[in-house]
Amino acid sequence: MAKIAMNHGSGGEVMQEFLSKHVTSHFPAMDAQVPLSSLDDSAVVDGIVFTTDGHTVKPLFFPGGDIGRLSVAGTVNDISVMGAQPLALSCSLILEAGLDMDIVDRVMESVGATCRECGVPVATGDTKVVDAGAVDQMFMVTSAVGRRSPYMDANLETARQYRQVDSEWATDDNIRPGDAIIVSGYVGDHGVAVLSSREGYGFESTVGSDVAPLNGLIAEGLKAGGIVAMKDPTRGGLANLLNEWADKSKVGIEVSETDIPLRDGTANACEMLGIDPFSIGNEGKVVIACVPEMADQVLKAVRSHPLGKDAALIGHAYASDIPRVVLRTEIGGRRILEPPVGDPVPRIC
Repeated sequence: MAKIAMNHGSGGEVMQEFLSKHVTSHFPAMDAQVPLSSLDDSAVVDGIVFTTDGHTVKPLFFPGGDIGRLSVAGTVNDISVMGAQPLALSCSLILEAGLDMDIVDRVMESVGATCRECGVPVATGDTKVVDAGAVDQMFMVTSAVGRRSPYMDANLETARQYRQVDSEWATDDNIRPGDAIIVSGYVGDHGVAVLSSREGYGFESTVGSDVAPLNGLIAEGLKAGGIVAMKDPTRGGLANLLNEWADKSKVGIEVSETDIPLRDGTANACEMLGIDPFSIGNEGKVVIACVPEMADQVLKAVRSHPLGKDAALIGHAYASDIPRVVLRTEIGGRRILEPPVGDPVPRIC
């Protein structure tokens, strides 16, 4: 009999196959502007944007963040990348009996601080305590609701000056040949920071997690106009995100290795560990697709925000009969950037 494996929750191809075969196939279809079947970061039902996230990161505290900040930021970001404004969160705790109360206080203090930072409050929640050993210290589940960003309509109107835009939201299937691909900063930092802290490799002295709420940065990008799709490169990293876009939008995507922001410390850690830095999860970055005519304006707007100061234009979409991602390498060659089968660093979110 088949058993659940770690890769079934890792964000790669194995997880996508598992979800479609064993999870979503059992749910009834529903009428929605962005339905579950689209597998975007949030659903949109009767104009309400809704998402939910489970967080099992190990360790609970890592360089640059903790499970509390991660839970708030990750859920706020999933609402924001749809072109929506997050309004409120729920916070559900599953606690192991015997957990130090000081740990709970530290995590909840971080939740509150991150909520104040992004302006999105916790409105409801739930708490359960289970037997010692039933969970690893603490798991958190956060959900959020949002409404359409006040900048989204004008943003799409700008895009429509240059080409047809089918979706009213920043969905994964909205990319067309020629669209520019922008990443808001250095990739791979979160996965390396968590792995190093967990395994004691020592990279945490030079690499900290990027975990942060991005609703403010995304609002600046929408004000510039011309954005057609957005997504945060969490599990599976940049490689998984770009392959999802290529597959859902039925385009090819080409990106330049030398243009993708990557810290020396992160690159060195990945090389030593034999990990592809483009397949490692991030928790404070967004990848944006926009019409090429607005690429410079969007890039400038993103860079104007403190969390986007290292943003870069990394590539473009192109017409292709085979949806795939091509990486233009540092030495001038080209290779296929495959989606990861599973996350090389489990339990980072």
